Amino acid sequence: MRRALFPGSFDPITNGHYDIIKRGIKLFDEVVVAIGVNSSKKYMFSLEERKQFIEEAFKDEPKIKVVTYKGLTVDFCKEIDADFILRGLRNPADFEFEKAIAHTNRKLSTIETVFLLTAARTSFISSSIVRDVIKNNGDYTKLVPKSVRVK
Repeated sequence: MRRALFPGSFDPITNGHYDIIKRGIKLFDEVVVAIGVNSSKKYMFSLEERKQFIEEAFKDEPKIKVVTYKGLTVDFCKEIDADFILRGLRNPADFEFEKAIAHTNRKLSTIETVFLLTAARTSFISSSIVRDVIKNNGDYTKLVPKSVRVK
């Protein structure tokens, strides 16, 4: 089985994340969307809310699993028998950042990182932009899957 891990904080999941996951399931037998837990980070949405947003967005897709994890991503990949890490790239800054992480992961393990370029229509979207739109009472619904709801 070709299993890929798509790690992130997903605070919240965006249409960019959604696009990468949908395209990833064409390449892999299973994509595990893994929400990293970082106790020193302050999130807008709880871990359970973030997990629910993703599960609901992909409820009809059996090739998608949603989990949470702590620690190094490569260690979690080994734990769940994933040979690939899936990442999306929006711009050159993303590439430089992700390249360093991918090289580090290859030094620590045999895990391969697969990069997909984001679609032009979603390349400007980031979770931090979405959070800023939400904080300022803007229409965030154009930037995220329908499953993301602000209370």
